[in-house]
Amino acid sequence: MAEHAEKRKSDVDEDEPPRPKRQVPWGRVKDQAIGLIAGIVRWVGLIFALILVLHVIFVVGGANPDNGIVSFVRDWSDGLALGFKDLFEPADEKLRVLVNYGIAAIFWLVVSSIVTRIIRRIGGSSV
Repeated sequence: MAEHAEKRKSDVDEDEPPRPKRQVPWGRVKDQAIGLIAGIVRWVGLIFALILVLHVIFVVGGANPDNGIVSFVRDWSDGLALGFKDLFEPADEKLRVLVNYGIAAIFWLVVSSIVTRIIRRIGGSSV
């Protein structure tokens, strides 16, 4: 009986055509990975710029500096402003924050855009 079961199994294997091997479209996988990395870089630049713009809005709008959100944004924006934090020093503090942190926000948008294009160009992505 066991011999009969083994024969049947081998008969079934012989009747099935061989399965074709799956081809992985490596070009598409590479393009997707490059697109993902470029997208992440772009989003990081946008988030950095958003944090800086929020800081400008909070300062110009006179937000409560003891508020948790305002202090969180202030702490992050100080690091993200890089060398732009004291680039111009007008007498009015609100104007100083508007100009310097505004320039820093534009810097992050431009840099993230350039880096995104470089990533896509080096990666050969058409995405």
